[in-house]
Amino acid sequence: MKNFLLLTGLVLTLSSCYTRSYVVGDGPQTGVEMTQKNHFVIYGLVPLSTSNPAQMAGSATNYQGTHSHRFIDGLINALTFGIYSPTTTTVTK
Repeated sequence: MKNFLLLTGLVLTLSSCYTRSYVVGDGPQTGVEMTQKNHFVIYGLVPLSTSNPAQMAGSATNYQGTHSHRFIDGLINALTFGIYSPTTTTVTK
């Protein structure tokens, strides 16, 4: 029973790494990447600061945006018990 509870706890806290990607125009042309963190609290319900991919791309009309919840973001979320939930936005021009 103890192992079952431990396994269930690990599955619930480490199960959600996700990535969402989208392409604008013809996609990345130069390979230049920019990364910014997004800051949320209370399991991601309240945004404190979010990035703007169009602004990160600047004057580029062809780029790829990726919004992800990386391992380190999930670790920080788990260590703060969901009080602070960061995500990462990457724009490739």
